[in-house]
This record gives sequence, structure tokens and C-alpha cells, in this order.
Amino acid sequence: MRILTANDVEAACLGGGVFACGGGGWLEHGLQNGHLAVTLGRPKLADIKEIPQNGLIVTISAIGAPASDDFEMWPKDYLKAFELVRDAAEEMYRLPVVGVMNAQNGYSSSVNCWMPAAAFDLPVVDAAGDIRAHPTIKLGAMGYANDAGFQTVQAVVGGKRALGAYLEVVAKGNLFRTANILRTASVQSGGFIASARLPLPVKIVRERAALGAISWAIKLGEAMQAARPKGAQAIINSVSKTTGGRILFRGEVLNVNLETEGGFDHATFEVETPKGNATLYLMNEFMAVEIDKKRLATFPDTISVLSSETGLPLKSGDIKQGMNVSVLHVPYQKLPVSKGVLDEACYPELERAMGIPFLNYLKRSKAKYA
Repeated sequence: MRILTANDVEAACLGGGVFACGGGGWLEHGLQNGHLAVTLGRPKLADIKEIPQNGLIVTISAIGAPASDDFEMWPKDYLKAFELVRDAAEEMYRLPVVGVMNAQNGYSSSVNCWMPAAAFDLPVVDAAGDIRAHPTIKLGAMGYANDAGFQTVQAVVGGKRALGAYLEVVAKGNLFRTANILRTASVQSGGFIASARLPLPVKIVRERAALGAISWAIKLGEAMQAARPKGAQAIINSVSKTTGGRILFRGEVLNVNLETEGGFDHATFEVETPKGNATLYLMNEFMAVEIDKKRLATFPDTISVLSSETGLPLKSGDIKQGMNVSVLHVPYQKLPVSKGVLDEACYPELERAMGIPFLNYLKRSKAKYA
């Protein structure tokens, strides 16, 4: 267990930006919240074996469409959401909350739980609902998406105050239905909202979460910082080397088709490459890459678009026609993943929403590495 510092904040946000895969929050938001956390208290990063084993871990996240521009999340919104879930969870399970964790990595997602950790003197558990960002709560549900009898409690807090859109919502019940309520609340609040959710016993998190996810973001961020003085290509090389991934291709962005609907960003990006024009499919995050209908990468692999000019990962909303980019691919087997992203029950919804296949690729990949 170690104290998290301002240096850790910057590294976690930078490395988290790669694992954001085009989503995962905003660098400015992450730096603000992370620096506030290490000023507010002394949050500690803990291996899951270092915390009390007879207790609960609460997941902290933000829910919505990353390209939304009418949202408002204050630091205290994360604290309030945590309090709402903590109180309900301790009553439901008759166990104390002994730690908090992030839903995923991202420019801001990697530090979402650091403020509640600092404010309430709880450890930041070195784990996440997955190491890379994912679009649906069900994918972050650590394998419970197909369990109709599984009951949980989730809360969201935030919204554009000037528009009267501030909300506090606590939902108890079936995971699918409460997830849909939270997604609707994010839309009504202005597009993005702070959340606390999915309280689980430590033993379950040990079995199902992506353990070590935050250390990975910090390690990657530190490698990128070290490479920065040498320029963009050095940063890109450091990302590939540290993650064990590779650059699929480099090229110019030809077309961007991005729209926000139902609390999600949906987009396709066309990139000119030496092997033909590539299509990147996005639902909040990059989920698949194809050239001439041949699939090159598929979620839950890490797919990240890096600026060829700066070497830094790009959010989907910042990718414009004419940009030169490098597309990173890291097979999921090279990184810690959660049971949630390997849960086949999550994928029919994804296929309906995006109109492209996922499940067959997942089954094939699981069989290959079984």
C-alpha cells in the first residue's frame, strides 16, 4: 500500500488516456479531480490483498456520452454519489465499505475514485471493472449481466445547475434495469453524470475484476512522460512497448461521422492507410477496426488512436478530418481483464446498438487462447 501523489495523478491520467480508447473522460477533468484528491487527503493505492477481506468495494465512475458538451459534474457530486451507495449497500449487505475502485481507466476515469478515497479515508483498490474503457454498465458488471436475480444499488449525482438539470438518483433492483435508469438520468442531466455503483464483497472483486488496472495506467503514463522529450514517435513507441501492443497502421483521417443519441456517442472514422481505407467503429469508445470488411481488432482488445504529431491519445470528439494518426492495438490477453468484458450476455445489446458482429469474434478469441 502506498500514498498516491501529484506525480501519480499526472501519470494515471496520461496512461489512462491510452486505455480510454477514445472515451474515458477528459484530461483536464482528471487532473483537476486527481490533484484535488491528493490535496484533500492522502489517498492510498492498495493491492486487494492488503485491505480488510470482510467488507464491500464500491465502484466510482462517470456515465454518459463523452462528446456531450452540456454536462456539469462537480467534485462533490462524486462524493455524494458514493455516500448514497455506501449507506444503501451497508444496509443491504450488512457489511462495511472498505475500499473504492474505478469502473475503468481513462483520462479522468483512472482517478474517479481517488476523491471519495481521500474524503472518507478509504483505500483506492488497484482494480477496475476493466482496464480499458467500455461503453455500457453491463460490460463493467464483472460477469453479472446474465444473472436476472442479481440485485444491486446504483446512484448518480450531477447536472447543469443553471438549467435546473441537477439530479440525485438512487436505483435499487435488477442490474439491467438500474443500469438503464442511470443511463437515462445521464441524458436528463445534460449528457454526463457522476456515479457510484455495484457494491460487491471483496472476495467477489478479487475473482472478477481487472486486478492491477490502476498500476498499469500509472506505469504507462510514466513511460510516456519519460519519452516526451524525444518527441511524438518516441511516445508512441513507449506506448507500444509498455502495453505489448503494436501500431496497426498510420494514416490520415478522411471522414468523421459522429453523433450522440440515447446517452451514447456513435461514430465511424475512415482513415487512409497503405493497405486501403480503414474504418474505426465507436460507441463511446473504439470497439472495432476493419479494412475492406476484414476485422483487425475487436473489443475487449485495447484500440486507441494516437496523434502522430504529439504522440498522445485522442478523444473521439477531438479527431478531425485531415489529422494524421497512429492506431494502437493491444490484444486483451496481454492485459488484466474483468469477467464482465468476457461475459457473452453483454454482447447482443452491443451488436444491436452498433450493427456489427462482436460475439463470434469473442468466442473465437476465447477458444484460441483457452
